[in-house]
Amino acid sequence: MGRKPDSGEKSSDQKKGPKKEQRAGGKGNWGNDSQKPKYDTGRNRASGGNSNLQNREGIKVDRQPVRKNTSACPVFLRCGGCQLLDMPYEKQLKIKQTKLEELLKPYCKVQPIIGMKDPFHYRNKVHAVFDHDKKGNPVSGVYEANTHRVVPVESCLIEDQKADEIIGTIRGMLKSFKIKTYDEDTGYGLLRHVLIRRGFTTGEIMVVLVTASPVFPSKNNFVRALREKHPEITTIVQNVNGRDTSMVLGDRENVLYGKGYIEDILCGFRFRISSKSFYQVNPIQTEVLYRKAMELAALKGKETVIDAYCGIGTIGIVASQEADQVIGVELNRDAVRDAAQNAKINGIKNVQFYCNDAGAFMSRMADNGEHVDVVFMDPPRSGSTEEFIQAVVKMKPEKVVYVSCGPDTLARDLAVFRKMGYEAKTAWGVDMFPGTSHTEVCCQLSKI
Repeated sequence: MGRKPDSGEKSSDQKKGPKKEQRAGGKGNWGNDSQKPKYDTGRNRASGGNSNLQNREGIKVDRQPVRKNTSACPVFLRCGGCQLLDMPYEKQLKIKQTKLEELLKPYCKVQPIIGMKDPFHYRNKVHAVFDHDKKGNPVSGVYEANTHRVVPVESCLIEDQKADEIIGTIRGMLKSFKIKTYDEDTGYGLLRHVLIRRGFTTGEIMVVLVTASPVFPSKNNFVRALREKHPEITTIVQNVNGRDTSMVLGDRENVLYGKGYIEDILCGFRFRISSKSFYQVNPIQTEVLYRKAMELAALKGKETVIDAYCGIGTIGIVASQEADQVIGVELNRDAVRDAAQNAKINGIKNVQFYCNDAGAFMSRMADNGEHVDVVFMDPPRSGSTEEFIQAVVKMKPEKVVYVSCGPDTLARDLAVFRKMGYEAKTAWGVDMFPGTSHTEVCCQLSKI
């Protein structure tokens, strides 16, 4: 697997100038893999790198006309998180379909992309950055594209509306409780971020208050007041991040109210979700994607299955009802603990989870003469590696079901698979992130 934590720390050549400019491209980093979504897109909007061409000698800079905001979102041009939100949804799907066909045509046929009936307010996870304006009034919102300047946002067209409402309530409570928002330039202030997670099926709501210090004056009264305004909240957690860093979440947490986690139901199974758990942000389309993956696997009940890059075990647990044995492998220890707990919650006995590099794990299995029938792989946006693909091929599975959040890296990996004797016949796009340029893809590979 080889996913390395993204520290988000500023480099030595970034120490001059205000910190909000130093961290341009910081993307609101999530710290380690338990905090950083594998392919979470949308709300966390400070984009990496510089979108403009560098005007070096001998390079022509193509100046584009100023783009007008024709979207219903007032911060569409400044936010940068929803690149296609100013287009009708059918046009968005056509653009994504064309892109998929351009990338994957050399390797397989691309079926029509599966869109949403209602492409708005689908995100069950909402992250708001807190800051203050020139008058000292608290503001919350998103990072302006390519910077760490906060664009105030009161509501977002792709986010859960109740989550946005709770964030607005918290913002309005800060002055009365004399809570200062954190200032990246001075390091002064308490509240840095608020993270809301909501169970789509269960309706459970988690509020995560990310503070710069463990000392939270009047926290009991603050929690009581927030619960009075929003009795639907089921748990409130204080996450402490006192580091001079772009990372959103720190390592320390205090449960201020409730269980410290929420649960949701996906494909008929119950999953426990903590502040740091990876869990798909669009539950409606996730069920579409996973059902397609199971359809491609066509399990008969006798197969041994590997769920590589298994995260908190969602794909493996869904596959367990149709397989004889499921082996989940994940490099992140926190995710493996969550996966084991999720199997226990659902009373599943035929799944085992291992904290290991999936490629090395499968190579050892092959060396020991062990066999698997189906491999599910769901790598991060950067795709897989040639070493991992070699390990998959070494296991000689009948089928490989590849779930991808990066069509470009999927195309690259399909080329490697083909060289090693496996190819895909058909791919299905699933529009997991309407309004953005991102697409999920699912395909099945078999021996040539």
